[in-house]
Amino acid sequence: MADIANWAFPAALQPSLDEARFDLASALDAVVLLRAEIPEDAFTAPILGTQRAGNGVVIREDGLVLTIGYLVTEAESIWLTTNKGAVVQGHALAYDQNTGFGLVLALGPLGVRPLARGSASAIGTGEPVIVIGQGGRAHSLKATLIAKREFAGYWEYVLDEALFTAPAHPQWGGAALVGEDGRLIGIGSLLVQEAVADKTVDGNMFVPIDLLAPILDQMQQFGRPARPPRPWLGIYATEMDGNVVIGGLAPGGPAERAGLRLGDVVLEVAGARVAGLAEMFRRIWDAGPAGSEITLTLSRRGASSRVPVRSADRNDFLKKPRLH
Repeated sequence: MADIANWAFPAALQPSLDEARFDLASALDAVVLLRAEIPEDAFTAPILGTQRAGNGVVIREDGLVLTIGYLVTEAESIWLTTNKGAVVQGHALAYDQNTGFGLVLALGPLGVRPLARGSASAIGTGEPVIVIGQGGRAHSLKATLIAKREFAGYWEYVLDEALFTAPAHPQWGGAALVGEDGRLIGIGSLLVQEAVADKTVDGNMFVPIDLLAPILDQMQQFGRPARPPRPWLGIYATEMDGNVVIGGLAPGGPAERAGLRLGDVVLEVAGARVAGLAEMFRRIWDAGPAGSEITLTLSRRGASSRVPVRSADRNDFLKKPRLH
């Protein structure tokens, strides 16, 4: 990500206070800087690092902050900074691996008004949106919603419909996506490349805010939704030449323990052929609860074999948040 403070979008790309149909200043202030420190022995430290920085969006008067979960996974300490310079400690309250949402509770007053939630379903492709990062107008970007479609992430993650915007915001993690009415419609997750008008452009992927309402109360109460955890294999996969190929293995995870190797091609899950990431992950999740044995048919150096993998609950591998 770009340097947190010493940059600004060109004035023409920044949202205008005069043109906005809502209280833009209040919306800008609802986005806070989030810094998290993660123990060096944390499961996610080798991939996501021990010093993480991004954004969070204040969504409730009591200081409840919505962010993207990878920023706060296994966090030992969290600090929130407002546009006006207030610095408040936060507590990692919840993380939902299915959606990617994370919740942080500010442990002191932030002094900002929460940002009202809207609905991504009300916004169509081609419509103007604003991507807000902490730091006011200088760190906020006028953009366009260029696509709404399925997204499959290599870390065993699928969204039925994600939101894609362009141009790209360089501090996308946890950034607020708002519509023309100033309501929150998505939380920033990734930097992506999208095909637009026969050319490739850099953009961002956002998790739709609509996914939050059904799980919000459970996340606050239990630290995660009350649904059964999905079976997790600990594979990092990619699509290559029409095949699903293992590109990485979580150390000590189910797939590594079962003997999978980098470069293995996944042909079948539980006897059913797979043709892409999303299909493979869904077949894994449908094969049984976390802890069940899932048989993968693999191709390795031209030879195929059937390998049973005892799935797990990914959450069991993660350090749990502590209230200091």
